[in-house]
Amino acid sequence: MTLCHSPASAAAAAAAAGSNLGLLRRSRSAPAVVRCKKIDSLRAINGAPPCISVSDGSLLTPVTQVFRDANIRNDTRLRIFSGTANPSLSQEIASYLGLELGKINIKRFADGEIYVQLQESVRGCNVFLVQPTCPPANENLMELLIMVDACRRASAKNITAVIPYFGYARADRKSQGRESIAAKLVANMITEAGANRVLICDLHSSQAMGYFDIPVDHVYGQPVILDYLASKTICSNDLVVVSPDVGGVARARAFAKKLSDAPLAIVDKRRHGHNVAEVMNLIGDVRGKVAVMMDDMIDTAGTIAKGAELLHQEGAREVYACCTHAVFSPPAIERLSSGLFQEVIITNTIPLKEEKSFPQLTILSVANLLGETIWRVHDDCSVGHEPYSSLDID
Repeated sequence: MTLCHSPASAAAAAAAAGSNLGLLRRSRSAPAVVRCKKIDSLRAINGAPPCISVSDGSLLTPVTQVFRDANIRNDTRLRIFSGTANPSLSQEIASYLGLELGKINIKRFADGEIYVQLQESVRGCNVFLVQPTCPPANENLMELLIMVDACRRASAKNITAVIPYFGYARADRKSQGRESIAAKLVANMITEAGANRVLICDLHSSQAMGYFDIPVDHVYGQPVILDYLASKTICSNDLVVVSPDVGGVARARAFAKKLSDAPLAIVDKRRHGHNVAEVMNLIGDVRGKVAVMMDDMIDTAGTIAKGAELLHQEGAREVYACCTHAVFSPPAIERLSSGLFQEVIITNTIPLKEEKSFPQLTILSVANLLGETIWRVHDDCSVGHEPYSSLDID
């Protein structure tokens, strides 16, 4: 892999580096946005101008320009390799940085074993391996481990596992006797394979960062969703942010603060088993409001669908569902496309097959978010620069 030195590619990379975060979905260097449908703008109420203002202006103003002089642009120590889990996102990240993806050979033997061979030298390089551990989780996790091992044995200086979606994150504690804590086990495996650092987007619970004995850079995908919502003409007085369960209150509260300190509502949920949820009560007022349900992931959509039913029963005018990770295990598509939601807004941390698309779905790209973080890690800069990493989540 070599840096792009042509004038056209250099100009594209420079333009992407200084772009507004509001253009994440439309960046020329990362044409990542797949929008299944864009709904009509909401009308103003009582003559008031429709708007959603964002309390942190950094989401709508150009981020700090990252100046990359000729020496940095010619720095061949930065290498990005993609696994097979989400190659389109990897390509968008590389395009944002003005790079080409590294050449790597990944194949399966007849019995299912995974073979990985780097097809270019990485000796002394900072290597970033982009591989979410999304379904099939075991296959993609094992592929990531073998990629890390291949880079370690090829004398890479630093190996960063870029994991847009970290599988097994929900198994982060013992809620019953004789349970495993699989999140800790997976963290140990990644560390033992030879990774020096991990870059993760929206962990299920932030304390899971403590399971790693190596540095972890944790970024949030919510700023991308916030920016999209801010571009819609919804009157801020009619907006309420809803947490689909008590465990997501901190995330929803931080999200609400960014949307002009919108009011917060909480769905009280009782879970009778894995992927089985029953809604019990609603804390807060949603009557006549546009409800925005925020979660880190949607798996079978049982929780968020039952929550949406309750919101409609309580008088919500419209319901939007937002999440970073669209796992979408059956019967998620049927539940999400049943008419409960005005729009379902997700990001592309997990690749979505065409058969899982439906009219209410909107997909936003996190390529520029991850690409900027990768550059800051490589350049030994802080990744805590707003709005890249922090939502002030307690």
